[in-house]
Amino acid sequence: MERPFSFPFRKHTGIMNPLLQIRALGQQVWLDNLSRALLDDGRLARLIAGDGIAGITTNPAIFQKAISDGRYYGDEIARLKKQALTAEARYEQLAIPDVRRACDLLRSLHAQSHGEAGYVSLEVSPALAHDAEGTLAAGKRLHAEVDRPNLLIKVPATAAGLIAVERLTGDGIGVNVTLLFSLAHAEAAASAYLRGLERLRASGGDLGRIMSVASLFLSRVDTLVDVRLEALGGTALSLRGQAAVALARLAYRAYRNRFHGPAFAALRAAGARPQYMLWASTGTKNPVYSDLHYVEPLIGPETIATLPDATLAALRDHGRAADTLSHEASAAYALPAELAAHGIDLGEIGETLQADGLAQFERAFATLLELTA
Repeated sequence: MERPFSFPFRKHTGIMNPLLQIRALGQQVWLDNLSRALLDDGRLARLIAGDGIAGITTNPAIFQKAISDGRYYGDEIARLKKQALTAEARYEQLAIPDVRRACDLLRSLHAQSHGEAGYVSLEVSPALAHDAEGTLAAGKRLHAEVDRPNLLIKVPATAAGLIAVERLTGDGIGVNVTLLFSLAHAEAAASAYLRGLERLRASGGDLGRIMSVASLFLSRVDTLVDVRLEALGGTALSLRGQAAVALARLAYRAYRNRFHGPAFAALRAAGARPQYMLWASTGTKNPVYSDLHYVEPLIGPETIATLPDATLAALRDHGRAADTLSHEASAAYALPAELAAHGIDLGEIGETLQADGLAQFERAFATLLELTA
């Protein structure tokens, strides 16, 4: 198997930095955060230079938290409110410059890795989650306004969103397919990407310029599954804390079969990249579990882990780097049947969580627009 672009090792306080060791194993670590504070005080630049951070993900909740801090946005919000703009347009006037600056910080990595790394994700409005044409138009507009080759447009994996994923990909626009909570969601995201690649190839486009990731959310899966297991009690309790890691392992196996098998061979020969699996929602919510519960067991080639600040710090401080994703996976294959025997269907869990995730982002976006109204 071809190894993806790898960073050189660097020493970190006298020992090897686990973040750089992980990158040498073929996994990229992205930061699940962006704010003007990170940009202005140089922290983001230091994370890229010292820890090998290879990308950035954002979402409405992240921008809502950042913009609510008036120290960095207050004066600009006041100026924008004097202009005849919608609240959403004012938000974009705040967010897009930050995204551009982050893209610029990662631009050399993007070039050095030949488009393998160095991306920043910007999400379309959650209000468009069930509007394919609206998502397509917003994705094209945001892509044009940011005007950076290392931008990914973030689109939820709803039925409408997947139509937009196919068409954006077919237009040569990279996409981060978000809010995946099940194997069916991951399969649908990959299928939309493959259809988009075929569109792009048919139109004579350059397949080698396209990057796509499929963001599988993890900790929320365990949160809901554990609640149901605790309601059952007895032997069901022994399965707590296992569903999300098992789901990721199964998704990775499906990824390997799909993108390293004969079905993808022609597209690969034409320059296309696989749609990498991205582990999202990696912050541990249950204090009983390790603070790296969704990181250390899921390290492996051609994957991305996007980490919030606290999880990133924990990984740097006491993380252990090893190719765990390609090994020790047999228990994962049996878990869906074990859960089903207790009446827990991971497919239904995924649908519930996707609906909840959409609602959460819609609330965050509505709160964000209150700041700019």
